[in-house]
Amino acid sequence: MLFFVQICSIVHINMSKRAAQVVKRLGNKVRKIRKERGLTAKEVAKRASLSPRFYAQLEAGKANIAIGRLALVADALTVPLVNLVAEDPQPAAIALLGLRGGGKSTLGPLIAAKLDLEFIELDAQIEEIAGLSLTEVFNLHGEEYYRRLEARCLHELLDSREPRVIALSGGVVHNNDAFERIQRDCFTMWLKANPEDHMQRVMDQGDHRPMADHGNAMTQLRSLLSDREPLYRQAQLTINTSELAVDSALSFSLNGLKDAGWRGRGENAAS
Repeated sequence: MLFFVQICSIVHINMSKRAAQVVKRLGNKVRKIRKERGLTAKEVAKRASLSPRFYAQLEAGKANIAIGRLALVADALTVPLVNLVAEDPQPAAIALLGLRGGGKSTLGPLIAAKLDLEFIELDAQIEEIAGLSLTEVFNLHGEEYYRRLEARCLHELLDSREPRVIALSGGVVHNNDAFERIQRDCFTMWLKANPEDHMQRVMDQGDHRPMADHGNAMTQLRSLLSDREPLYRQAQLTINTSELAVDSALSFSLNGLKDAGWRGRGENAAS
């Protein structure tokens, strides 16, 4: 009898956990569609005849909403109800965005190991295809050639549908072909850091080129970050590596992936 009670308790806990994941995923989807529609939470709540407080709980993944009320939300968002309740296909990869020195090469392999996935630095793939170092690619052929190779390598990786963790170049957000594919087929994470940390981490890797023009280096870095930040902010998850230690950043990343419904492989799946 005790064994039966224990089994029932385990089943109840697993079902509750699954329900919580579904509600969280629903909230993420509602929020994403609302933002795509250019609507405020207050506007959607009013259209759906919901209180602003309850609607906020829905987007936060904390509302146990009845199907009838969810249908009103779907109408307010002008999408079929099935679009809110159906599970989306898992993205082809986890894409790490951000400037060099943000922590992609540190955090990326750790995330990949936890999820039993391959970690790839896209720049390494580009060097392999070009048969040249990145410096040689830029010096001999220019940035336009590099961006074509970048898009080609990315498409090949994502076309395989093999789940991976991919560290991308800082400027990939300005490669329209590549960035559109990333947004469509990847779970995106921005590894954010303050300019001083970006600079110091690059130097700690043994690259002192940023200091060659020391007088303008930090100004240029701040300008570059300011230019790209609006695009980085489109990522589905932001991890501030200046504020979080590596272990904390890893936990935050895995929790964000779990909330988004990401499934890894084997025992280390984010579930």
